[in-house]
Amino acid sequence: MSRIGRFLLTGTLVVVSAACSSGGATPTPAAPNLSPGVSAQAASSATAVPSCACTFPAASAAGTTSPAGTAAPTAAATPAPTPIKSGTVVAWGDDSAGQTDVPAGLTGVVAVAAGDEFSLALKSDGTVVGWGATDADVGETKIPTAATNVTQIAAGGTFSLALKSDGTVVGWGDNTYGQATPPSGLKNVVEVSAAGVHSLALTSDGTVVAWGGDPNGETDVPAGLKDVANVSAGYDYSLALLKDGTVVAWGDKNPTDATTGVAKVPAGLSGVAGISAGYYHNLVIKSDGSVVGWGTNQDGETTIPPGLTAVAVAAGGDFSLALKADGTVAAWGGNGSGEATVPAGLSKVIAIDAGGSHALAVVASGS
Repeated sequence: MSRIGRFLLTGTLVVVSAACSSGGATPTPAAPNLSPGVSAQAASSATAVPSCACTFPAASAAGTTSPAGTAAPTAAATPAPTPIKSGTVVAWGDDSAGQTDVPAGLTGVVAVAAGDEFSLALKSDGTVVGWGATDADVGETKIPTAATNVTQIAAGGTFSLALKSDGTVVGWGDNTYGQATPPSGLKNVVEVSAAGVHSLALTSDGTVVAWGGDPNGETDVPAGLKDVANVSAGYDYSLALLKDGTVVAWGDKNPTDATTGVAKVPAGLSGVAGISAGYYHNLVIKSDGSVVGWGTNQDGETTIPPGLTAVAVAAGGDFSLALKADGTVAAWGGNGSGEATVPAGLSKVIAIDAGGSHALAVVASGS
């Protein structure tokens, strides 16, 4: 999320989300509140990815040969980049604050981010749309004018972040602990993630910057941490995926907290391609597409469905999402508001994210 995390893979398996967003068996209680959004075409500039999700790079194209009698070109032509798909938003789960009430006519969405009780969508033109919790004293869905040319979004507990194409970050919403105020001079950012009351930024040199609330050491970035490929912020802890496929965690230091352990990486975990930190549980995708979870499991949120492989994962409050290679979504864990009940027929999904008790998915345009 956002305060959660998700991770999207595109193409082959090698991953991001929070993001992050940012992806089994699906329980089937009461029908969830399903809110469709709309579609359009993706930005041609920086690639947008879900804040709390993880992504795998596409495989390189196979070589071609020249037909007989045709001189081979002296240099291979560089193919045009594949446009980012864009489309409509589908939301389900808790709607107590309007977080699943997707705005009518919303089109051209390339990424989504789910907070506690609100939602964000990034459009292909670099603009951001928000809906859900609208407390005038918080304003996590009141998009500032500075949020233009956005390439990534992250939704925290009650605040939001946007990464711009120039490598700077804009924040808005609850700022009680300074979580929505990026450090002065922060630049060259390539990824952002937001959680309960803290924020993370990954810079182009592979280092991590953290700010906001720090009651459990969630912003105490380990000394010497480098070669980071992705970051994901959990409720009161943080995760970093290193370029060697291992994971580093910090925070969640309260010895009386029953969830202690969520910031302790399982021994021997390697070959990780993407990370997603939730409230008190984590999901990672390995380079073979398999999913591993750890942390609180009181609702089965880290009990991975047998045989599941995914291209994106998103860890929510007490539930989990996974985007499969065929464009369908799997969900498991807590389902008190229908958040783990995937809408019937949902397919052609290109991005996901998980909030406190609601889920978001982007369905490709024309689906």
